[in-house]
Amino acid sequence: MHTLFEEFEDYAARHSADEPELLQELDRETYQKTLQPRMISGHFQGRVLSMISKLANPKHILEIGTFTGYATLCLAEGLQAGGSIDTLDNNEELFSLQKKYFDKSQWAGQITQHLGNALDIIPTLDKKFDLVFIDADKPNYPNYWNVVVPMMNKGGIILSDNVLWSGKVLEPLKPNDKSTRILLEYNKMVKEDVRTETVLLPIRDGLTVSRVV
Repeated sequence: MHTLFEEFEDYAARHSADEPELLQELDRETYQKTLQPRMISGHFQGRVLSMISKLANPKHILEIGTFTGYATLCLAEGLQAGGSIDTLDNNEELFSLQKKYFDKSQWAGQITQHLGNALDIIPTLDKKFDLVFIDADKPNYPNYWNVVVPMMNKGGIILSDNVLWSGKVLEPLKPNDKSTRILLEYNKMVKEDVRTETVLLPIRDGLTVSRVV
């Protein structure tokens, strides 16, 4: 059903910055070649991620959940010269598609792909991060949060995607719905964490912006 909120989002997209040509190409190929193309950030959310990154001007970015690399390239738009992005995913089948578009971009030498379990990989990264995007398996969101916050620079930004979970956070919780239960716990935990200040934005499926204080 086409809701008024979707109409507002369409209007917002039309009156936001245009989608870069490389990202248009990646969007098309994602819809052609993946089973769940709606997982892609897409034009409007991509421009939001780009703007946040440009405002933060990060030196080091961590992305948990690469999918086809669309959000990675959006976040790269605000990266400092000489900065880096570490992007993590456990889907080996998408690795070459990600790399194809990373190599086409101006940030090819700054993006490092990691394949495997994020909770195993993150502690091995010897960096302090300025910007983190959490967008992988929802049941691990609290674990990602707890491992990432101590690795942040003061003033760093943590973005958490899909925190509204298609509206399920407002519905009666089903006993076997682990993802929704954990997202409800996560949203409460993040809001109450004294190490950060947080605002939840109703953009697409919900985007939480948390600043390390």
